[in-house]
Amino acid sequence: MELDLEKLRHLITKRGDKIETIVAGTGYLPRTVIGVATFLLDNDGDIDLLTAKQQVTFEKFLRPLL
Repeated sequence: MELDLEKLRHLITKRGDKIETIVAGTGYLPRTVIGVATFLLDNDGDIDLLTAKQQVTFEKFLRPLL
């Protein structure tokens, strides 16, 4: 999957409320999801660099918002 880095950047800088809403009640922290998103931005959206746990976080929370 080709990530739209601008959408990802917009999500974590302007739409943090969406992240907070999607993680509410799951036991995950919004900062964890934002951390994975930031890692992806720093690495040009290369999903292959994510650890197994980060990939779960991406699939559960970030992919649906993108």
